[in-house]
Amino acid sequence: MTQHLNRRGFLRGGLALGCSAAAFPLISHATFAAAPFDHRLIVVILRGAMDGLDVIRPVGDRNFRQLRPELGQGEGPALDNFWQLHPGLSGLMPLWQAGELGFVQAVSTPYRDQRSHFDGQDMLEAGTAMDSPPEFRRDGWMNRLLAGLPGARSETAFAVGREALPILSGPAPAQRWAPETEMRVSPQARRLLEQLYEADPPFHSAAGTALELTEMLNDLEPMDPAGESEAMMAPPPMMGLPEPEKANAEVSAFAAFAAARLREDTRIVALSLAGWDTHAGQDNAIRRPLARLEQLILELKAGLGPVWNKTAFIAMTEFGRTVRQNGTKGTDHGTGGAMITAGGAIRGGRVLGQWPGLGDSDLYAGRDLTPTGDVRAVAAWVIHGLMGIDKGALQNGVFPGLDMGTNPGIV
Repeated sequence: MTQHLNRRGFLRGGLALGCSAAAFPLISHATFAAAPFDHRLIVVILRGAMDGLDVIRPVGDRNFRQLRPELGQGEGPALDNFWQLHPGLSGLMPLWQAGELGFVQAVSTPYRDQRSHFDGQDMLEAGTAMDSPPEFRRDGWMNRLLAGLPGARSETAFAVGREALPILSGPAPAQRWAPETEMRVSPQARRLLEQLYEADPPFHSAAGTALELTEMLNDLEPMDPAGESEAMMAPPPMMGLPEPEKANAEVSAFAAFAAARLREDTRIVALSLAGWDTHAGQDNAIRRPLARLEQLILELKAGLGPVWNKTAFIAMTEFGRTVRQNGTKGTDHGTGGAMITAGGAIRGGRVLGQWPGLGDSDLYAGRDLTPTGDVRAVAAWVIHGLMGIDKGALQNGVFPGLDMGTNPGIV
């Protein structure tokens, strides 16, 4: 029987050539881009609404324990006489002591009252206000940042999982890759692939990118903690692993690849970590995402070697969680939350932000931590410090309608 092969047939039957449609840059969860400056920026979206009051605990506020009598009782390391770190991040304390870890409390996007994960994440990644023009709401703020950098070019990317990253959507090109995808293509199959897509420039470019990424992975030489180059081990096989082990393997694969690229031409990275929606049994539920976040930061630091000193890492979430614990020893969707910063380029060892208090009259809508700062302003000041981008461009082009306020000196 004669088999006719066209583009659709190839995408449906890609496994016959040892690759899958997932290898093509159609879905993004993390993106890398080269840029004309020497510092590195890593942005992590913490999907599900991280409870900032549990991660960076205001134990010095006399109302805190009364509002959460059965939640967050495990003692964590003291950051100072007011703040306590969740014990699940205790492995980051050497960074705090070295001034390479910091936090910002009582921040949020302009999103208010509806408390929808989808809408909150859309606004977080678009970098807009409630009344921003529609043309800004269609693009992600990181894509607008890339589009405005003279000489910046999209380089390489991959997805950890299958989710999209709206923070990167827009006219600036972005390429994607999933770490569990294997591209084992023979020379003959590669020639067939190139001929198949010759007359279709978008597909020809996508296929070429997927093959180049495969070759690049074989050539990567990450840095070990001692600063010496060593051959990269292949990402651990993920199919068939239990979910916790699979999640850890994904984080390790991403950190190794990201560090290798950031040591070269890549300057900007975005990704997301899920699992922060802790409506019930929060004491146990929050430990897994905290472990992944700690793992990511520590493996990035180890893999980056000296480049860590030029790196700023910021983690942000769509909104915070309720101040009071609920009946299932969890927390519900709230407003004010926290951000995490790390890297040798930041001025850490501090908890920034204006603390609003936890008294009844201090709470937003009688239930939430009142936001006193904007997550967009934090990101904008980091970008300003790293890249020297003009405040006007950040407030009008990257984060439309933002008032950056006073420089908090994060970088």
